[in-house]
Amino acid sequence: MTHASIHPTDAPTIHGFHHVAIRARDFDASHAFYTSVLGFREKIAWGEAPKRAVMLDAGDGNYLEIFERPDQPAVHDEAAILHLCFRTHDTHAALEKARAAGCEVTVETKSVVIPSRPHETPVTLAFFKGPDGEVVELFQNDVT
Repeated sequence: MTHASIHPTDAPTIHGFHHVAIRARDFDASHAFYTSVLGFREKIAWGEAPKRAVMLDAGDGNYLEIFERPDQPAVHDEAAILHLCFRTHDTHAALEKARAAGCEVTVETKSVVIPSRPHETPVTLAFFKGPDGEVVELFQNDVT
């Protein structure tokens, strides 16, 4: 079936992202970082060490799911997920919290204009590495 042959009533109904799941070698460090530093709230948790899991509410019905995997290999330079991106109302303040928590900042806070269609989109963004090497983007704009 080609994209053009999908009838609108046959298309799946998508309401947005529910969650992104990551593996964590240090579950406690990842859980603490995402809750204490970035302000996520624990929604549900299950399992026992060394196979715990948790779903953290990032707001607006979006979740980060963390699976404890202490024996997983270290993150390579190029992971399968390019990066996780979280909306924020203050990119600079969120980045400073991550920095204070010991995260490696890879792109300092900056404002850019995405040359998008149908109009340009001004955003403020920053990047850092999370507790398990995951690349995290902070994204601020008036239009989603």
